[in-house]
Amino acid sequence: MSGDLSLDINIKEPRWDQSTFMGRAQHFFFVTDPRNILKSSKTLEDARVTVENYRLGVVRPGLTEDELWRAKYIYDSAFHPDTGEKMVVVGRMSAQVPMNMTITGCMLTFYRTTPAVVFWQWVNQSFNAVVNYTNRSGDAALTTNQLAAAYVSATTGAVVTALGLKSLAKRLPAVMSRFVPFFAVAAANCINIPFMRQRELKYGIPVTDENGNRLGESVTAAKSGIIQVVVSRIGMAVPAMALNTERRHCKPCVLHGLLKLWFDKTSHLSFSLVFATPLCCALFPQKSSMTVSSLEPDLQERIRQNSPHTTTVFFNKGL
Repeated sequence: MSGDLSLDINIKEPRWDQSTFMGRAQHFFFVTDPRNILKSSKTLEDARVTVENYRLGVVRPGLTEDELWRAKYIYDSAFHPDTGEKMVVVGRMSAQVPMNMTITGCMLTFYRTTPAVVFWQWVNQSFNAVVNYTNRSGDAALTTNQLAAAYVSATTGAVVTALGLKSLAKRLPAVMSRFVPFFAVAAANCINIPFMRQRELKYGIPVTDENGNRLGESVTAAKSGIIQVVVSRIGMAVPAMALNTERRHCKPCVLHGLLKLWFDKTSHLSFSLVFATPLCCALFPQKSSMTVSSLEPDLQERIRQNSPHTTTVFFNKGL
């Protein structure tokens, strides 16, 4: 060891207890911190080197425990947990607040004409597609053709569904129509996420034992993870839809009014998203688990043969 810091710190796991909601919330407040997207490439690389070297038993002289954890959370915010690859900036969870603030603010402001609605729905679903692919589970890459097909099917299906449900608002009583935008967002998430992660539903995602030893790939685990992610994303949409319900009938008539309305909405929205994003990510552990008996029969048999004492498997559900 080339430093004084103990090698007994388990940085493979988050700093806080992930079996509790509060522990997961503390973890995700750091991971989703919007300031993380402002980190320079050098800062990200230094964090990666610090974390990966520590895992190999190499400690930089003078490194403190707090500095190690800080490096880990910078690393976690920018690098995929399964592949180790640097994630595209707009796809990182730390970009959720500024990106959603901008897109949703525009969706709430420029909703009068059908072309504007279609355009901003497409922008929104394209952003969601990037996030869903970036935060997928597993380490298997998609080919360019597979990725393009997933993107087209996800965005088209989600936009058509959202617009179709939105049109219902015109034929429903005022009280009921207020909830249509929320159901439209929920339905769009139910389409976008599975389409962008369709490879997982076809081939499965890696499952491991408690020590991280890979036991195989499970479609059942993939379905469970995707359902949890859909629920979390719908939860993240609640603040925006609540804002929409309160303010959707505002009618700015000049440019000044439009700008004032946009900043008014985005300021309220950003405040809500700062809390909604980490809290909804924390609804379920990112490292999920399920019993071996819940897996596919052939995988159950394989695990019983190769790891007879394993009763529970673990997997990254994605975000």
